Amino acid sequence: MALGSRLRRLSDTITEEATKVYQLYDVALQPKWFPVFYTLSQQQKCSVSEVAQIIGQSHVSVSNIAKEMRKAGLVSLSKSKSDGRVSELKLTEKGKSLLPKIEKQYKDVDATIEELFGEMQENLWRAIEEIEFLLGQRDFYSRVRDQRKYRESQLVEIIDYKPKYHEDFKRLNYEWIEKYFTVEDADRQALEHPNEKILKPGGHIFLAQYEGEIVGTCAMIKVGKTFELAKMAVTESAQGKNIGWLLGQAVIKKARTLGAKKLYLESNTRLEPAINLYYKLGFQRIVGKPSPYERSNIQMELEL
Repeated sequence: MALGSRLRRLSDTITEEATKVYQLYDVALQPKWFPVFYTLSQQQKCSVSEVAQIIGQSHVSVSNIAKEMRKAGLVSLSKSKSDGRVSELKLTEKGKSLLPKIEKQYKDVDATIEELFGEMQENLWRAIEEIEFLLGQRDFYSRVRDQRKYRESQLVEIIDYKPKYHEDFKRLNYEWIEKYFTVEDADRQALEHPNEKILKPGGHIFLAQYEGEIVGTCAMIKVGKTFELAKMAVTESAQGKNIGWLLGQAVIKKARTLGAKKLYLESNTRLEPAINLYYKLGFQRIVGKPSPYERSNIQMELEL
């Protein structure tokens, strides 16, 4: 807010001063008209779309400015001779009559800007170009969202499963399965009997704790000589805190310590955020053996 406010204040100040400058040189232009005026002085004829592209403004903005300039008698609008569907703008004789006066204004304004920049320790143009470039790469909203996610993820603790967390393990998994799919017998076996189906055969279960509440879980199930990443679930109210990433990392680390060479998983492409997470963790799509789950339509594998 402070950055936007200061830039607006600076813009308002310069625009107010620019109005006085135009009056000083007896140039009947409003400052906001200048980019359109200058473009037409260089291009002779241009469509509204072409002007908008050249000056980096919206079509609507240029169209509104053109209407104001036509009303002032500075530009005219006519159909293109090569394409009757396109209307072209050009300076009128009245508009062209401003060119000798404004050429002198250009020289003095350019010299003033150079003098002003010479008194500055920083280059304003470069600073603006740099922040525009950086925000073009990753916008301000995304940066704030990621900072929030990082801060909240620091409060998440990944802990090992204990029998007292059995109800949380079931709750979290039934919650997401019932939201998107139908609970299957393979689900019930693992969720109702985690000790027999997951832990005793050599698997592991992790839980994510946030502000004293169990909000996520993920299991690694031993299947032959490899492990399956399964039963990942994060309660809806805690999503967006990087919990899935932290659980996935915990499983990968555990699998490596147990000497596993691969991790695989089964999912459904309907769960787009989950699939994106798995790719981010390093999993790649494979064509595997038939799945015991009806909802599964994608299998993925991670080489460890």
